[in-house]
Amino acid sequence: MLRIAEKIKRLGTETAFAVSAEAAAFAAKGNKVYPFHIGDLNFSTPSTVVNGTIKAIHDGKTGYCPTAGIPQLREAIADDINAARGTNYTMENVAVQPGGKPTIGKFILALLNPGDEALYPNPGYPIYESQIEFNGAVAVPYTFVEGEKNFVFEINSIKEKITPRTKIIILNDLQNPSGAEFSRKDLEELAALAIEHNLIILSDEAYFDIRYEGKSLSIASIPGMEERTVILYSFSKRFAMTGWRLGATIGPKEIIEVITKLNVNDESCSNHFIQYGAIEGLRGDQTEVKNILTVLKQRRNAAVDILNSIQGITCFNPNATFYLFPNVTSLFTRKGYIGYDSFRKDILNNTGVSFCTRIHFGRPFPGEKNYYIRIAYSGINLNELTEGLNKFKDYIHSLNDEKIHKRILTTSLLN
Repeated sequence: MLRIAEKIKRLGTETAFAVSAEAAAFAAKGNKVYPFHIGDLNFSTPSTVVNGTIKAIHDGKTGYCPTAGIPQLREAIADDINAARGTNYTMENVAVQPGGKPTIGKFILALLNPGDEALYPNPGYPIYESQIEFNGAVAVPYTFVEGEKNFVFEINSIKEKITPRTKIIILNDLQNPSGAEFSRKDLEELAALAIEHNLIILSDEAYFDIRYEGKSLSIASIPGMEERTVILYSFSKRFAMTGWRLGATIGPKEIIEVITKLNVNDESCSNHFIQYGAIEGLRGDQTEVKNILTVLKQRRNAAVDILNSIQGITCFNPNATFYLFPNVTSLFTRKGYIGYDSFRKDILNNTGVSFCTRIHFGRPFPGEKNYYIRIAYSGINLNELTEGLNKFKDYIHSLNDEKIHKRILTTSLLN
């Protein structure tokens, strides 16, 4: 009899892909789908990256390369990090990865023993919780609340969760799914906590460069934190390279040496020729990169305007990421929806609009009263974005209690 290891039961997944599969099945029946469910990008990768990669292939850069990444790319990443964050990294502080996600698992594997506690954001990227628990540590969630202009983190709630067993805090500033961000004051207070309790921070900065107003700030820039922060760095969002699978881990040399050893065991090395393309992306002309931001900002503005015009929905206008996290609590109450799935499937079946909800980003806290959905606008053109969200709006405004209960019943029977 085939016996799967017990630890696999502790391994989670990204349930957003299940929503994607449902949308694909709906589209296969001849229906039009408006894809707001997954954070992919429908932009071409900048030509600097493409041309640099093709040249590297022709130049024979198709074999193994150094486990930590080619020196030229490690230097370019260190320079890019230092210029944006005011840090002092060298190539010795950089380990190239096949994407951003590997940094999460390797960081946890390198720093946590079974029974250690790790603080992580919830709602948040579900792989944090998955990797903490898979590696035998204890996942301790912290959350955020609605502020005046955006979601904000509560430092006191983080402080209250720190115990003698706490070893790390995972920080996703410019956050998926909410777009929440820490203020400088918050980061300084969090840094003081990390120093006081001798904690290491994993700063997931995948969206650091997806910013429309203001300036992104890394906790590694706070005095005393460069020595106890590991940065998750990704090419996926900034350069529309989600399928290329390239990222990096940046941090103290002692940790990077462990991460590099894990590279040897996991994948030997990251793709050789793509690393040369990434260098061209970082060093070359940034016109196409800036254009991605310009288009994303247009989509953000349009989506926020339409969502806030829908009865029962309120939506912040975050300065960064390509996600919105509208509060739909009033809509649920007024229209009689019961549960996230009935709502999500009803909207998909009657408008073609597909999105994720709060439950796709971590286990709900006991007693949660508000309902949220996540709108990703990175993979849908402006005209279809406005068309889809206006269909969503018209459908919601057309409903009365009798109609909604019939719709929910029909959706439940069909699914």
